[in-house]
Amino acid sequence: MEKSRFTVTDLTGADPYKLATGLVVPRPIGWIGSISADGVPNLAPYSFFNCVSGMPPTFVFSPGRGGRKDTLANVREVGEFTINIVTTEVVEAMNATAASHAADVDEFAEAGLTAAPSVSIRPPMVGECRANIECVVTQIIDIGHPDHGSSLVIGEAVEFHIDAELLDGTRINQLDLKAIGRHVGNAYSNSTDLFEIARPD
Repeated sequence: MEKSRFTVTDLTGADPYKLATGLVVPRPIGWIGSISADGVPNLAPYSFFNCVSGMPPTFVFSPGRGGRKDTLANVREVGEFTINIVTTEVVEAMNATAASHAADVDEFAEAGLTAAPSVSIRPPMVGECRANIECVVTQIIDIGHPDHGSSLVIGEAVEFHIDAELLDGTRINQLDLKAIGRHVGNAYSNSTDLFEIARPD
């Protein structure tokens, strides 16, 4: 096999981003609900998102700092957010909330979604999602380029809300969940083509 070599300092424009996001696939989507200090709800999807600890359940997402980012401003001010799991049932609505709006626009309402009240935090959840997580911010770390880099938002879960039909105790039926993964451009994938490999002893 012949491999092309790229030195990061030689790359320009969006090329580093294209290489990174084209290789780390599929990425889970964190559909992040937040609220401004003035009480305006916000909803936006992030594919720089993951679960990074199980005890306590800890999640990260990474909004960019270039331009206006309502989610980042909201989590800095309020210190709370919801994670709304993107599945086949809500993927079109998720995509609609990726559009840029003014800070005073409620993306829940714009996308025709239910802003369901959370139990322990202020930001609402997407009522149409089969699973939601309420989180409190524990840390925000600025990373990368000072103008065009990102901020790593770290949050701990305080409440889980999961469709009972998905559950066997605390185990979640992966086929029934029908989670969506993010690739590049307009490409997404369904996480229903599963296979098993036994772990070595």
